[in-house]
Amino acid sequence: MWSGCWSLILVPILLIPLPRPAAAALPAGDPVTDPGALLRDALPMDQRQLRDVQHTMEGSSTDLRAKRWSRLTQRARRLQSLLHKGIPAIQADARQRGVDLEEQLERLGELLPQLEQAAVRGDRSAFLAIRSRSLQLIGCMEADLVQGFPFSIPEEYDALPRLLGQARVRLHTTAGDLLTVVDGYSAPLTAGAFVDLVQRGFYNGLGFNRAEAFYLLQTGDPEGEEDGFVDPQTRQLRTVPLEIRIASEAQPLYNLTFEDLGLFKETPVLPFSARGTLGWAHSGSAVDDGSSQFFVFLFEPELTPAGFNLIDGRFAAFGYMVDGTDVLDELTSTDRILEATVISGADNLHAHG
Repeated sequence: MWSGCWSLILVPILLIPLPRPAAAALPAGDPVTDPGALLRDALPMDQRQLRDVQHTMEGSSTDLRAKRWSRLTQRARRLQSLLHKGIPAIQADARQRGVDLEEQLERLGELLPQLEQAAVRGDRSAFLAIRSRSLQLIGCMEADLVQGFPFSIPEEYDALPRLLGQARVRLHTTAGDLLTVVDGYSAPLTAGAFVDLVQRGFYNGLGFNRAEAFYLLQTGDPEGEEDGFVDPQTRQLRTVPLEIRIASEAQPLYNLTFEDLGLFKETPVLPFSARGTLGWAHSGSAVDDGSSQFFVFLFEPELTPAGFNLIDGRFAAFGYMVDGTDVLDELTSTDRILEATVISGADNLHAHG
């Protein structure tokens, strides 16, 4: 059975380099650390005007932290202009894809003046609440504009379940509830294995076999002698290949790390840059032997800065915590998952190719 303890005899299934202080030179740019923004950007949707509104709204965070209300007011006005000018193109693209976004666009158009008013008043709570509702609307519209699945999965993995879209999974733990969104658009086999195991009740009652403050929590190690999930039909241990998608490739990379490919400056579509990133565990001797264990990346910016964390490109991220991240501070190795439940997106799971 895989252990979370380091030993000269027993190698843990998850062999992640321990965090170390960040180097003086970090990657250029401002990495995205918000799980909602990462999930929106991961959607295979190319409607430019809606993306412009999304990114302009998300870009308000820096000014909000600095309380630059005049700049936030200007940004809110710019958002209204972008939406007004972009509506014809958005509606045309929606009609072409057989989608009706008129009501959602109208609601967004009503929210943006309220965002401006909150900025004028310097009302941080109101600004955050209105921005959150606006971004949820934008995310829903972008999801509606996705047409089909963006790539073909190699035939060699036809026996594995796959998630052809997104799904929401609630983890009810002894410390509280965690709400996750898993992204099959970027990691269909990894997300598919996870959702399949959730539906089988595999994780119910399992403890956290590794808990390292400011770094990660790990679970999914079954009781008994088995190393992971044994398929009841084949009676064989089911394993999942390492699966990492980058924007420049049409489909994910399988069983190849960034180090293998010399992609030392590449960023995955789903990076380990948000608190509560879900990662699939594998051993230190192979990248295709992960079966059921997953970890939750806790993301301490000073120890594991976004884009410089030694995990991107070595492990597959397959989703993010979107609610209940405060519970992560309470979880220890004495806690367990009481029940894992798919609350939406179950219809995106397909048993095999």
